[in-house]
Amino acid sequence: MSSHNFHVYAIKDPRTSPARPFYVGKGTEIQSHEDLMQPDDSPRYARIEQIFESGHKPVVDIMIEDLTEGQAARLEAELIAAFGTEETGGLLTNLIVPRENEEKRHDHLVVPQGCLERAHIGLDLLKGGVLGLVKANPGGVTHGEVADTLRMPSLHGKSHTDHLPCAMLELLMEEGKIARSDTLADKYVARGMNS
Repeated sequence: MSSHNFHVYAIKDPRTSPARPFYVGKGTEIQSHEDLMQPDDSPRYARIEQIFESGHKPVVDIMIEDLTEGQAARLEAELIAAFGTEETGGLLTNLIVPRENEEKRHDHLVVPQGCLERAHIGLDLLKGGVLGLVKANPGGVTHGEVADTLRMPSLHGKSHTDHLPCAMLELLMEEGKIARSDTLADKYVARGMNS
């Protein structure tokens, strides 16, 4: 049962005509848009501060409403990829590409606009799906159960490792969100649910 209480919004700079988007996000009906204006160290807030200092107010535009969380996440990803981030020569201040990967650029490769954003949004969605499954099962899950349940099996048959779910589990372990079960070495559990 999915609730359709999500929306996708853009924060726009009214100093241009028409107002140009500089941030795209997803939210819920109960989320206050005033929260988006709270000070932090992000490029999004730096732009908001510039707009206020110029005597204007940022425009929050609800682009599409009545979405499930999955629909909102996909639309958000597509819009970020379409507009591009400032880091990749686009319009948006969204921070999608982790900074620690900057030193691993390959200058000989052509990277289409939006490619990095799509990859990292997809990675976040995959990790979120795996983490949700692990959290919902306090007794733990194996990598095979993750592969079968989330339909991410190896393309090489059962005799091969399911690389995608294994990679997601390893990333979540590195981030400290899951751990190996204390009692069952082949199972993964959410932090704080070790059994």
